[in-house]
Amino acid sequence: MSNKNSVELIGWMNGDIGIARAAWTSTQTDVDLKTDEQIGDLIVNKLWNNGSGKPHKTPFERGIVEFNITCDQASHIHILKHRLANINGESARYKELKEDKIYLPEDWKGCLLSQESLAQSNGIYGLSATWLTALEDYSILGNKLYHRCLEDLTPILGRKRAKESARYFKTMNSQITLSVMMNMSCFYNFYSLRADDAAQIEIQDIANQMLECIKTIPNNPFKHTLNAFNL
Repeated sequence: MSNKNSVELIGWMNGDIGIARAAWTSTQTDVDLKTDEQIGDLIVNKLWNNGSGKPHKTPFERGIVEFNITCDQASHIHILKHRLANINGESARYKELKEDKIYLPEDWKGCLLSQESLAQSNGIYGLSATWLTALEDYSILGNKLYHRCLEDLTPILGRKRAKESARYFKTMNSQITLSVMMNMSCFYNFYSLRADDAAQIEIQDIANQMLECIKTIPNNPFKHTLNAFNL
């Protein structure tokens, strides 16, 4: 178990050419007759940085990226907010989550429990106990209770209700895998919000992983779009 959030690019469509084609449709210009430099000039200088202060965003909706994202529940909520993407994910309502994936924040390493916290732990932890260990233990206990509760409630409430209610034992750091698809206009909005220094570090990391995935697509099909976004 890696205990880290991860991002995998699983597909993309259109790239800069598709974005340029959508923009040039209004003038019946054939994108196939244009050079890469002309496509870049259109995307960077005429669509995004056009001098009006208001980018022409609609053509950027033709560029599509799709990811598998494994993340904690708090980051899942960040991704859902603002309705920026088409999102499907593992559902604890429809199936038992058997992998018990959990996220453990690396910046908690070495953070010891205070004397007051140790006193309230009923002797469970020693003087060298860390909050990271406490979170891991708490998460493991929650997962065990989740599975036991599901099994015990099934004959009483039925499998469906047992699954959808036993998940209350799942902690906020439990991970699920999401299928996330968004257009490049939405990606810019998402990245601007979630890679910002004021954002929670977990969602910052996810946003930066997503950007790196786009940057490393073979032949760099979104190079002009990323240049326009100053990314």
